[in-house]
Amino acid sequence: MEGKKKCLVVVRVRGLSDISQEIKDTLRMLRLTRNCHATLIDNRPVYLGMLHKAQNYVTWGEISKENVAFLLKKRGRLIGDKKLTDEYAQEIGYKSLDDLAESVYKLEVEYGRLPKVKAVFRLHPPKKGYKGKVKRSYAAGGVTGYRGEAINDLLKRMM
Repeated sequence: MEGKKKCLVVVRVRGLSDISQEIKDTLRMLRLTRNCHATLIDNRPVYLGMLHKAQNYVTWGEISKENVAFLLKKRGRLIGDKKLTDEYAQEIGYKSLDDLAESVYKLEVEYGRLPKVKAVFRLHPPKKGYKGKVKRSYAAGGVTGYRGEAINDLLKRMM
């Protein structure tokens, strides 16, 4: 995760009870206010510090280009709960939604800063459940924390 900039997806996997105010504020800054919400960020040290602070409540990893496009098409929303469309992508200067997804993946544009776009993706709970306990880290056989490329499998089950 060091060196080159990468596109990361962060998914909140735990609910509201028994969270300290400091972690609540961190999750709010990441725009993850509810369980099963996801957002796209890059791997700046500021974001990585926030992820490590909230690592017991979120899971994250490097998202694939195909999943970025699929996430934007299926779960991307504009203000007013309207779907992201090719017309919107053309309105802001891209040829299609796939072109916008590639630009987001390459970090040429920050998804949360696009005009009229909701920065959060509302996902379903994963089909067949989480593979492990929600209170354990991914490295220890649970769900939370850094999971690398395995986040793509979780995202497919949540869309």
